[in-house]
Amino acid sequence: MTDRVAIVTGGGSGIGLATTTRLAEDGFTVAVLDMAPEAAAGPAALTVRCDVSAEPDVTAAVAAVLDQFGRIDVLVNNAGITGSRQAARCHETPVDEWDKVQAVNVRGPFLCSRAVLPSMIARRSGHIITIASVAGLVAFPGRCAYTASKGAALMLTRSIAVDYAADGIRANAVCPGMVYTPMTSWRLDQPDLLAAVEDRIPMGRVAAPPEIADAVALLASGRLGYMTGHPLVVDGGMAAL
Repeated sequence: MTDRVAIVTGGGSGIGLATTTRLAEDGFTVAVLDMAPEAAAGPAALTVRCDVSAEPDVTAAVAAVLDQFGRIDVLVNNAGITGSRQAARCHETPVDEWDKVQAVNVRGPFLCSRAVLPSMIARRSGHIITIASVAGLVAFPGRCAYTASKGAALMLTRSIAVDYAADGIRANAVCPGMVYTPMTSWRLDQPDLLAAVEDRIPMGRVAAPPEIADAVALLASGRLGYMTGHPLVVDGGMAAL
């Protein structure tokens, strides 16, 4: 049996890797579920190759974590995609692009939450933290599929918070603004596009992954024990405009 155990999906890069590192530093035993988990092998105690949109993968991965560590205290639903450049305005978005984004960003958190909840219910303790986005609160122009998926992820969080509070389980979301990660670098590495993004952020810069990991770590610490169903916005003031 191990003290506090956390699962981080998409923990092999970007916000997920920063979160894995931070939670390990805070004393968590961290299991990473990722399509390419090798990058997280350093800070992670266990890495499992997992497609979060595939039920058999998720079921097997969660079972592996429970078999090795005996418990799951925190699930961080971090795995996500923005979709290709084709996933733009509604009438321009191919159906297969829409489906890919929803599969990872909505079906993924649903499957992972569904898989960990029985063990959390049995222990009457647990915290599910989903990385949503400011795009779940305000629409990102030209990103129909992504915006819709993050709105759904936020409402999934609230649904879990309402349904499982009596079981001692909390659910919260972290809503980042623009963060420099491998997923966003194609855009933010272009000076003109970076300038356009920064013009929309009162703090005048995009975030770094460890800044989002700080928010996850705060929630995971248990210090905000009365908070559930809440979107914690970490966006440099972007949504305040």
